[in-house]
Amino acid sequence: MAQLMNRDEFRTALEEAIKGKSANKAPFSVAWASGKLSRNHLARWAENHYHYVGPFADYLAYIYANTPESHTEAKDFLLQNMYEEELGGDRHTDLLIRFAEACGTTRERVENPDNMSPTTRGLQSWCYAVAMREHPVVAVAALVVGLESQVPSIYRRQTPTLREKYGFTDEEVEFFDLHIVSDEIHGERGYQIVLEHADTVELQQRCLKICEIGAQMRLLYTTALYYDYVADELPLTELDMAA
Repeated sequence: MAQLMNRDEFRTALEEAIKGKSANKAPFSVAWASGKLSRNHLARWAENHYHYVGPFADYLAYIYANTPESHTEAKDFLLQNMYEEELGGDRHTDLLIRFAEACGTTRERVENPDNMSPTTRGLQSWCYAVAMREHPVVAVAALVVGLESQVPSIYRRQTPTLREKYGFTDEEVEFFDLHIVSDEIHGERGYQIVLEHADTVELQQRCLKICEIGAQMRLLYTTALYYDYVADELPLTELDMAA
């Protein structure tokens, strides 16, 4: 039977729940980091990614509403995260659309939900369901630890290629530079909230499971982008990945 873990044990268990499921392992990410995608492929990514991350402040708002008043630092973090997404300087979705336009698509196409894949729609729906229905600490584990904390490691591999291979300007890739920094901070604060407030065996186990599921969801979403938009032009064998 599971026992209540101390903070160090729980932190290690959370990291292990995500380990091995990074979206960096998806063929779309491998192709991106190696410079084998076209700008058209990157445009399709942006059109999908908008509908996953665009509502992130909405997800956080549902968690905020469900968080007890006694969890002051958690509510402060969620509110600050929402502010940064929507009001703290350039809106993050506007930076994403700037990149999308540099790839050759339009704001209208990006904002049109008909242009996201079924898998992207599933990820968005899962995020909404978790934010609205789960215990707030479990929801933070899912969306901030399981999903958001992965972002810096993903973008650190992809962003240099955008400059060196594709020739994007600093302004055009600001979305990625910003999230390498901000999501590292957000991810760590998410960990601290979960470590502090998952104070029963049941909550710890639920957090571990949903972190694993969150990582799997992002990996599935990123893998689907390859099969939906890239596979016909770039087989796995050209990425040194087994079919």
